[in-house]
Amino acid sequence: MNFDPIVLSIPIFFILIGIELIAERISHQKLYRLPDAIANLSCGITSQISGLFLKVLAIGVYQFLFEHFAFFSWQPNWLYWVVLVLLVDLAYYWAHRMSHEINLFWGGHVVHHQSEDYNLSVALRQSSLQVVWTFGFSLPIAFLGFDTLHFALISALNTLYQFWIHTETINKLPRWFEFIFNTPSHHRVHHGRDPKYIDKNHAGSLIIWDKMFGTFQPEEEKPTYGITKPINSWNALYANFSHYVEMAKDIKRIPKWSDKIKYIFMKPGWLPEYLGGYRAAPVVDKSLYHKYETPSPISLNLYVLFQYVLCLTGTALFLFNATKFTLAEKSFITVLISITVVNCGVIFENKAWVRWAEWARIITYPLLLTGLTYTLQLSGILYGVAAVYAIISISWFYSLQKNEKLSLA
Repeated sequence: MNFDPIVLSIPIFFILIGIELIAERISHQKLYRLPDAIANLSCGITSQISGLFLKVLAIGVYQFLFEHFAFFSWQPNWLYWVVLVLLVDLAYYWAHRMSHEINLFWGGHVVHHQSEDYNLSVALRQSSLQVVWTFGFSLPIAFLGFDTLHFALISALNTLYQFWIHTETINKLPRWFEFIFNTPSHHRVHHGRDPKYIDKNHAGSLIIWDKMFGTFQPEEEKPTYGITKPINSWNALYANFSHYVEMAKDIKRIPKWSDKIKYIFMKPGWLPEYLGGYRAAPVVDKSLYHKYETPSPISLNLYVLFQYVLCLTGTALFLFNATKFTLAEKSFITVLISITVVNCGVIFENKAWVRWAEWARIITYPLLLTGLTYTLQLSGILYGVAAVYAIISISWFYSLQKNEKLSLA
């Protein structure tokens, strides 16, 4: 059983998302769009399953430093926990801030900002690569003698706190709370792409750090959400690499090696003066601005929902029982899940290749389940599950292309 607090909170996440959907219906606000919500959840899924490999490295480094190089030995008491909470949140602030101010690091964080909506599903939209660039900011805490498990627990709780602040259904809270803590109002600013809101309010749980270090901005007019150059895609895999693709294009046209290296570590948008200099965030003309949309028939929406609910269920079971699988098994399951979430996003985009990818998936997966059931002598009921899934998926997808005349070819 996996006792990661974030994994254990998955059911709560979806309960709260359900409540927000009810609030959307009651208030007549347009908070959710299905393709965007699917893309957000898909990035969350890819983040969690990649974390099975990458977070172990990060925690392993912390544990090594704690065991061999800790300067102090603490007796856990109330002061120990208060200091640890403050240090974890301070480390998060600087890791988060540098993820906005260093081009290379931004590529590991930009995923979280790509959605043009702002709702609780956006909280789950996380990068698979961010931990590579940010875990180092927490390592000084190991030198100060804070136990690895305690650090991991407080870090997870810090992350969990930030879930509820991704909503437009909560306005400003009492002044004393807004003064100390990060809130939906503060964090809406952080997700804004308007020039006045860019790179502000990097706080995790405590907004005091932004006020101390000069990055605080109160919410005034409603932000325009997203990034300055939208990726215009629902592909969770592409979302994780799109910034690095753009970086590669820029580096290719920079002639000097010194400037190539400088570009990697400068602020996103930087270019040498001879190529035009820094590209500041453009002012958003709200009268002309339109979100990325891919209209689709309700039958396609229902088909994707069916496939996605199964994927979410399977992913949750996998994460809850991740410790029972070998590295090879984890890698194989990760590939299967990744293919599913990519297909579920790209199918909204009407890409030419996705028809063949989806046909291959809905035929191959039940065959794999049948083969594994026979080889491993699993419960015979799985033969029936595989058959029912194949019949429903194949007939439904065939009907979609025939009756809705989807131009997937």
